[in-house]
Amino acid sequence: MEKKKVFTGFIWRFAERCGAQGVSLVVSIILARLLSPDVYGMIALVSVFTSILQVFIDGGMGSALIQKKDADDLDFSTIFYFNMAACILLYLGLFAAAPLIADFYKNPELTAVMRVLGLTLIVSGVKNVQQAYVSRNMIFKRFFFATLGGTIGAAIIGIGMAYAGFGVWALVMQQLFNVTMDTAILWLTVKWRPKKTFSTERLKGLFNYGWKLLASGLLEALYGNLRQLIIGKLYSPDDLAFYNRGDKFPNMIANNINTSIDSVLLPAMSNEQDDRERVRAMTRRSIKTSVYVMAPLMMGMCFTAEPLIRFLLTEKWLPCVPFLRICCVSYMFHPIHTANLNAIKALGRSDIFLKLEIVKKAVGILALLISMWFGVLAMAYSLLPVNIICQLINSWPNRKLLGYKYSDQLKDILPSILLALVMGAVVSLAAMIDAADWVILLIQVISGGVIYIAGSAILRFDSFKYFWKLVKDKGGLKRNRT
Repeated sequence: MEKKKVFTGFIWRFAERCGAQGVSLVVSIILARLLSPDVYGMIALVSVFTSILQVFIDGGMGSALIQKKDADDLDFSTIFYFNMAACILLYLGLFAAAPLIADFYKNPELTAVMRVLGLTLIVSGVKNVQQAYVSRNMIFKRFFFATLGGTIGAAIIGIGMAYAGFGVWALVMQQLFNVTMDTAILWLTVKWRPKKTFSTERLKGLFNYGWKLLASGLLEALYGNLRQLIIGKLYSPDDLAFYNRGDKFPNMIANNINTSIDSVLLPAMSNEQDDRERVRAMTRRSIKTSVYVMAPLMMGMCFTAEPLIRFLLTEKWLPCVPFLRICCVSYMFHPIHTANLNAIKALGRSDIFLKLEIVKKAVGILALLISMWFGVLAMAYSLLPVNIICQLINSWPNRKLLGYKYSDQLKDILPSILLALVMGAVVSLAAMIDAADWVILLIQVISGGVIYIAGSAILRFDSFKYFWKLVKDKGGLKRNRT
């Protein structure tokens, strides 16, 4: 029963992410055709600061509510009021700092953009505890309707304002409306409401676990956005836009899969935290199946990058192709990070989690400081060796905690990656055909899917059999109900 609940939760979460990102993908393609790269560069720069501050809302305390075995209304209400106070203070700080940031980047328009887009911080504070409640109780269907409603409404506003010539404000209002509508729908569909109660003692207990994850998340956000801050300062807005656009498509796929796994895996593992063998089995299954899905998607996009960008975004965005390919290779291994870190969090070892983040960010910043003087492409290439080192770091504690070494993890994912590489090499030959980009892409997608699925069946991949069994079990369950 628990296995079915986890699988159903994953399906709803994955459907929610795919639905939202599918709409966002279409909208981003339309907007990229309507707006210039420098507009995207400005939004990317502002988003650096809002995403860093967002960590204070999302990181740590929500995970503490999920991980705590006996969390009750007093815990949830305490964190809700704590979050709201923090959000208001963060927004006021951003509001005051906006002119200084605009002066630093010599762009006066950033002040107003930052102050309006920063309102998403306060709205997110309302939503955060509701999200934790949904995740803890694994009622992910609520996310599906909330996210899709916000995304579709935001799409209409963003495209309408872009057509009307509002420029950067089309993107600002799109993001602000998205998070506001998402929060409103979630608030209406989830029964939990904060009670008029607050406990300093409970806050201390949750903070003792959560602050380490908060610090880890802050390190991740600072490091993840540092590259964009440097590009925005040392290079042009167009360079930043091309880097961001190259990251966007593979990040969208990786984020869908990782968010779905992360949302379901942490509460599921937390429920089994006293059974190390069970947590090990869940970690291994997560790595194998998620890489099995991620590898062909990333390699497929990597090998079809040029016709894909030319067809979707037009030739003005072709400079983002090398960045897209680098990011595809990097994101292909993200399930290793996600599963290992979730196991550590579920076992209550947020202290180890924080130590890992400190070591990883030190490595990443060193690589960034060395590569930043050699151009934006060199900065992107530095992601690859850093990614390998971070895999080793994230998996190291589970060598003892779970008896699941990095070498064992590589053995589990290597077949999927090799088959994905073969698939990518074969589909790349279609680029030699003298045809329209959409025809080439259609041939590549169909042939790639056939090669990967057929190869999985012939080689009898464990993950293929696992998914096939789940599909058959679901089909049998539906027939029994009818």
